Amino acid sequence: MPPLSARLSGLYEGSTDRAHRFRYGLLVFDIGTVVWVVATSFLPRHAWIEGVDVALGLVVLLDFLARLAISRDRFREFRHLSTWADIAAVVSFLAPVVGEGVGFLRILRTLRLLRTYQLLDRMRADSAFFRDNEDAILAGTNLAVFVFVMTGIVYATQHGSNPAIGNAVDALYFTVTSLTTTGYGDITLPGTSGRLISVAVMIFGVTLFLRLAQVLFRPPKVRFPCPACGLQRHEADAVHCKACGTRLAIPDEGGD
Repeated sequence: MPPLSARLSGLYEGSTDRAHRFRYGLLVFDIGTVVWVVATSFLPRHAWIEGVDVALGLVVLLDFLARLAISRDRFREFRHLSTWADIAAVVSFLAPVVGEGVGFLRILRTLRLLRTYQLLDRMRADSAFFRDNEDAILAGTNLAVFVFVMTGIVYATQHGSNPAIGNAVDALYFTVTSLTTTGYGDITLPGTSGRLISVAVMIFGVTLFLRLAQVLFRPPKVRFPCPACGLQRHEADAVHCKACGTRLAIPDEGGD
């Protein structure tokens, strides 16, 4: 394997401290990009904003090319929605002259948050809080990514034609009120496409919201692989695996 490919594989797939720091850095970059997308939706287009867009686009492009270079099946990469989201993000960052017609595609960059699930094992090892609340954190992440993506779609399709959608916050407000089925009626999406977007927000959003609520209110479980059948999660006081009956020895710090 060429030295460069070996180094890239070590950073993206390795288990060294340097590789873990690198992937944490990617997570921070992804979150920072989302914040930038939302913040600049309130600002007029200036040369310095377009300069930052180009710089971000180059970073995204390099990241995309690096992952493609170390992929064992490059064709398969293009079957993933996150790959096309990255391509759309690169195009929109590097082509600011196209304007709002392409600029909204930058919100698809939020889909890359889903890729950070590769950090799960390391986050479990690094953070007791994450270990204790993993299901709730992942369910909340799924819901947040959905809200960001739908907000981007609403903003892209309605900004400029719907006077009620003036910025990203208006789009976020509509998405959240639709998701919770509150529906104040002060912002609506006209036309067939608007109704279909509203239906998608309500159906998929409510499903993710209920999943988060289920995780928050059900009895907590601990992660402990069953030595016989491999079942991962059990009640904290479980003595036997509920799937196969094998006796468990779940570590317990003790309590009153």
